[in-house]
Amino acid sequence: MTVKDILDAIQSPESTPADFAALPLPESYRAITVHKDETEMFAGMATRDKDPRKSIHLDEVPVPELGPGEALVAVMASSVNYNSVWTSIFEPLSTFGFLERYGRTNELAKRHDLPYHIIGSDLAGVVLRTGPGVNAWKPGDEVVAHCLSVELESSDGHNDTMLDPEQRIWGFETNFGGLAEIALVKSNQLMPKPAHLSWEEAAAPGLVNSTAYRQLVSRNGAGMKQGDNVLIWGASGGLGSYATQFALAGGANPICVVSSPQKAEICRSMGAEAIIDRTAEGYRFWKDETTQDPKEWKRFGKRIRELTGGEDIDIVFEHPGRETFGASVFVTRKGGTITTCASTSGYMHEYDNRYLWMSLKRIIGSHFANYREAWEANRLIAKGKIHPTLSKVYSLEDTGQAAHDVHRNAHQGKVGVLCLAPEEGLGVRDEEKRAQHIDAINRFRNI
Repeated sequence: MTVKDILDAIQSPESTPADFAALPLPESYRAITVHKDETEMFAGMATRDKDPRKSIHLDEVPVPELGPGEALVAVMASSVNYNSVWTSIFEPLSTFGFLERYGRTNELAKRHDLPYHIIGSDLAGVVLRTGPGVNAWKPGDEVVAHCLSVELESSDGHNDTMLDPEQRIWGFETNFGGLAEIALVKSNQLMPKPAHLSWEEAAAPGLVNSTAYRQLVSRNGAGMKQGDNVLIWGASGGLGSYATQFALAGGANPICVVSSPQKAEICRSMGAEAIIDRTAEGYRFWKDETTQDPKEWKRFGKRIRELTGGEDIDIVFEHPGRETFGASVFVTRKGGTITTCASTSGYMHEYDNRYLWMSLKRIIGSHFANYREAWEANRLIAKGKIHPTLSKVYSLEDTGQAAHDVHRNAHQGKVGVLCLAPEEGLGVRDEEKRAQHIDAINRFRNI
């Protein structure tokens, strides 16, 4: 039995759930990995100079044992997120520490503590096997997976599963991720694949779409409402492009911050009107490494008011971190909200607390999404309310190059990776709905 037999079954319109259940599993499959004995390969190098193409490997690995509440999925396509880049350059620390700690929690978790880490936190594919206790999914189901892995043995996670003490990000803090021909997931990571999308399109939104949904729309995040002025940093990027879509679809007013005319045009094509090209307008929020410039905050705030008819920002969608956080706090209206889910420019934030406490503003930390939030975000994709932002697709063999491009920010939106899928454009089941939304689906392809 080989993975080719699995692919043949997936591509055959006659295949039934019984056929998939009867397929013998192969002994091994191809997967994108980093190696434990190479974690020091970039020691002493600047972050920018670390090259994922040198650390990322395509290996033949054994199929993991299937446990209770789990599923093995044949992965047709995946995508590259920033956590894949961090894993590949071993920053801010090696992910093998995560795997070692997880491996100590119980007997079954020991599977994850290996000398290689199969990475990737998105997938679109077909269920091959389900473990004991799985009733909602069966072999042959076409699925996508979100990346929240939880144990839920503690009471802490039962109001919001993101608060589970054993919460991890699959394919980053666990092994057997999605950049592979087969992946191991918990069954409560699975969601229906949107029928109007191809495999690679369906695999692209997962992590970033769910993250943006919680941060901006959910009551666990900013709880955006109609008419809110929403400042979105990096509005054409992987996260920002979904935040922009959520703001527009929810009746809010996105103020999109970008760094080039090309990225501004992407935002316009999504329907945004208020756009700030921070490069063209020359904002420099830091005078030097240690000193911010409040005059630049004020100039930025004045520009925002020009675009909003004199109004200030209700919600800031923050993820750059250190470079922008002082400005974000300053420009938010009295009683407004700054939500943050990342710190790509540095995690030691500085801001003038007078503008926070005296104006009763709130800072909310937001990390990924719980199952319900991920499901809602995926439902909006399936309904054609929110669209993938896929700009380019790589082969599994070229994942190192894909990660390198993301690391160097030489991409727009999301980049996809074909795993078992032999070519792009496969897996579409609803051609009529696809035809209705084809321009939006291809928006980032036509850049």
